Amino acid sequence: MKKLLLAIAIGSLCAVSFAQGKDLKVAIDPTYEPFTFKTADGKPTGFDVDIANALCEQVKRKCVFVEQVWDSMIPGLQAKKYDVIISSMSITADRLKVIDFTNKYYNTPSRIVVKKDVKFDGPASLKGKKLGVLKGSTQEKYAMGELKTVGVEVVPYEAQDQVYLDIKSGRLDGTVADFVEVTGGFLSKPEGKDYNLVGPELYTEKYFGTGVGIGLRKGETALKNELNAAIKTIRANGTYKKINDKYFKFDVYGK
Repeated sequence: MKKLLLAIAIGSLCAVSFAQGKDLKVAIDPTYEPFTFKTADGKPTGFDVDIANALCEQVKRKCVFVEQVWDSMIPGLQAKKYDVIISSMSITADRLKVIDFTNKYYNTPSRIVVKKDVKFDGPASLKGKKLGVLKGSTQEKYAMGELKTVGVEVVPYEAQDQVYLDIKSGRLDGTVADFVEVTGGFLSKPEGKDYNLVGPELYTEKYFGTGVGIGLRKGETALKNELNAAIKTIRANGTYKKINDKYFKFDVYGK
């Protein structure tokens, strides 16, 4: 009897250990430098990836990254292709209708980018211009709501790096993108030398939400609570600042 009880106890301990060590499948769109992109040898890297790994360490899980096209992120989560989305996804009212989110782990504004010779004095001054945006993004929602209505042609793309390729080739006049991403992924590179940011920082909640969080399926309360606690811990113990300072010269956590 004692042997049986001991075997049951050992089995239970193994089950707990296995649960703690279980892989956490994390969806990423690796076309969004410096948040999520690939090294020369094809490994995922960037701010989102480093944050994901730090959070996995806190919850005693191993991050396994799953590449996903942006506008298929939420359907893939609902289909259980992965457990969470850690890929610069903003917490918006529309998304909260179908998935859940943790607390934010960063918040940066979006900006409009056009050629330096464009005289910008408001959205209407871009009438007739063609701007590329990431399909399914908050920037697309803003562009459709505020720019298309004044005569701007808005062209959605499957990936943000495709937008930059078409700007470079002359097929687009500019973009609406996250300020940090477009600065690191385009404006700071040779192909972006003739372009600049115009207009105010864009934070409008109905388009851009309340910051970037981790996307989860509805009902995943235990995992959500674990990840919220982990975000709080890495903010407090210096891990977040170390990752932040690797990529940015300011606190990307934002307001």
